[in-house]
Amino acid sequence: MTSKTYCWAIVDAMREEMERDPNVFLIGEDVGTAGGAFGASRGLQKAFGPLRVRDTPISEEIIVGLAVGAAMTGKRPVVEIMFMDFFGLCLDQIANQAAKMHYLYNGAFTMPMVIRTTVAVEMGIGPHHSQMLEAWVGHIPGLKVVMPTTPRDAKGLLKTAIRDNNPVIFIEHLGLHRMKEDLDDAEEILIPIGKADIKRPGKDVTVVATGLMVQKSLDAAKVLAAEGIEIEVIDPRSISPLDMDTITASVRKTNRALVVTSAHKPFGFGSEVAAEIMDRAFYDLDVPVRRLTPPFTPQPFGKGFEKFLHPDADRIAASVRELLA
Repeated sequence: MTSKTYCWAIVDAMREEMERDPNVFLIGEDVGTAGGAFGASRGLQKAFGPLRVRDTPISEEIIVGLAVGAAMTGKRPVVEIMFMDFFGLCLDQIANQAAKMHYLYNGAFTMPMVIRTTVAVEMGIGPHHSQMLEAWVGHIPGLKVVMPTTPRDAKGLLKTAIRDNNPVIFIEHLGLHRMKEDLDDAEEILIPIGKADIKRPGKDVTVVATGLMVQKSLDAAKVLAAEGIEIEVIDPRSISPLDMDTITASVRKTNRALVVTSAHKPFGFGSEVAAEIMDRAFYDLDVPVRRLTPPFTPQPFGKGFEKFLHPDADRIAASVRELLA
């Protein structure tokens, strides 16, 4: 067993898949010589050469467009878009090319490509680098969207995504990059896309959380446990497809649900989860589903301002108490 950070788990996943399949290659801004803007491709260019780990110009549209063409011809590109905020620059290639190609050509082409990107909520770097935009891509048919929150999940989901014949958006939270977990280097870790994980079992309230909010929900669970309240924390891991079976089964057990995200409430992923719970488990609920999110405003500069706006363990615990009141 080796203690691995979330970031190194990503590096290991790409190295293993590049060793396994010569068609896998990595492209993006600073992924080669620099080893990635956040260190998530360290050593890969030295191991596999500049043809398989290539630095690109600063053009997100060209980067994704190149990957679409490569995937159509049998390669398995892994693309790094430095921040998810930059998806607006390449959304046409993602939504109208990568997501639709298999459908438009009646299965004649597959689209085995992964777009790795980061979000930086509560990292203090302002409104152009801190948005949670999973709802943008989760809304598009033909895309799979995952958001791991532990090193093991990051490694297992990335390996699965690279082997998938469909385009996968792989969202990493920079605030989790230094999280550590013991992993067995000899173990083949493959986690299925579309399967949620119960991070903490409980009987009183179901808490569905994504990204950084998973850890904050687990922190809240410790506080609540001291009061005799046991919450069940569910990490969807996969935004699309969404494992509503696991979530629904939990809500039918606890009869209460709280959805916690760093994304905005209007038209967001949390609203989709709440709506699905109401559709599937309405008669099992003792009270309406509650959503806990930041206010509908751009992200401010500075960690202090961001933390003031976003849910934390205390606010999550307070919302759970209100659901039980």
